[in-house]
Amino acid sequence: MKLIIGNRNYSSWSLRGWLAAKQSGLSFEALTVHIDGDDWQATKRQDGEFAPSAGKVPVLWDGDVVVWDSLAILEYLADKVGRDRFWPKDDAARGMARAMVAEMHSSYLALRRLFPMNIRKRIAVDLTDEARADIVRILGLWAEARARFGKGGPFLFGTFSAADIFYAPVVTRFMTYGVGVPGFAQAYMQAVWEHPWMQEWIQEAVDEQWVIEQFEVA
Repeated sequence: MKLIIGNRNYSSWSLRGWLAAKQSGLSFEALTVHIDGDDWQATKRQDGEFAPSAGKVPVLWDGDVVVWDSLAILEYLADKVGRDRFWPKDDAARGMARAMVAEMHSSYLALRRLFPMNIRKRIAVDLTDEARADIVRILGLWAEARARFGKGGPFLFGTFSAADIFYAPVVTRFMTYGVGVPGFAQAYMQAVWEHPWMQEWIQEAVDEQWVIEQFEVA
């Protein structure tokens, strides 16, 4: 399999797709492209006919199968290796995890706009009311998941799962912009940040030379 991802420092959706590929346990090649440069267009030409992803990343090639969108990639991989690798076994936990992932996938626009992902920087930004509401909602979901289903480990549903994959970029945003969170959330964020896969991604992001000025918030 081949996974096309964007800049590791900035591309939150690429991080989700890459973590999903790692969680699958399957062998894959990651190809990083500069989403603000010519590399992505060159890559599409090099690899021949391209599925209608509108030039967005991540994109997974698996033989003749092409899957774009990070949630679709996660679900495709879950179908290949077994859904229990990605989702909690308990019905109530799995239902909440699915709802949380879907909400992350479709919501929190104010937070995304105010806090573009930038792993390398530490920036102070004044919160808008809309972004604050997003943060309160996320922290509430984290608290409920940890309280109800987190007894088996440090992650939202105990062990590392699809929910952590989808909220991992939120952890990086909270770190970048110094968002104050309660103790339980600090412990959860530390567990995500220190996960070996996250450390691998973070180091690659730090070493990356590409800069996208619009995401370098003063």
